[in-house]
Amino acid sequence: MSHQETSIRPLELSDKSALAKLANNKKVWDNLRDHIPFPYSEDDAEVFINLSKNDNPTQNFGITYKGEICGVIGLVAQKDVYRKSAEIGYWVGEPYWGKGIATKAVGLITAYGFDKLHLVRIYAGVFEFNVASMTVLEKNEYINEGVFKNAIFKNGKMYNEHRYYKLNKE
Repeated sequence: MSHQETSIRPLELSDKSALAKLANNKKVWDNLRDHIPFPYSEDDAEVFINLSKNDNPTQNFGITYKGEICGVIGLVAQKDVYRKSAEIGYWVGEPYWGKGIATKAVGLITAYGFDKLHLVRIYAGVFEFNVASMTVLEKNEYINEGVFKNAIFKNGKMYNEHRYYKLNKE
């Protein structure tokens, strides 16, 4: 699954050092949920990679840029009456910011979710201060469907969550 210099592929154990180095960055972690550890170690990366390898079908992918791992993107399949939906999540390491990598990766995994997983809806929750992520979603034709007031508690403060969605045009 490639688009110019950016592609997504299943994670491999050989990615763990690079992932740990990129994820162990407060600027990256500030935009992520707290279940992702910080500081982030190679052991954390190995646990995540092994969990991802057990997914069938694959739901978490490494993002590569010019052949180098630079981040992670995934779909979290929902359950029960929400089973035709998935939440998208992604991060790109700071050295790779501003190159359009996340925008391309979101496009690739959105197509995967609709074409291969037969999802009807993919959505994202974005912290109010993460304008770059909102732009990534908007460039992929995700629609802002609302703001959840004081829905996020991060770094000891309350923040709004901006919710975006895209529907499968099947």
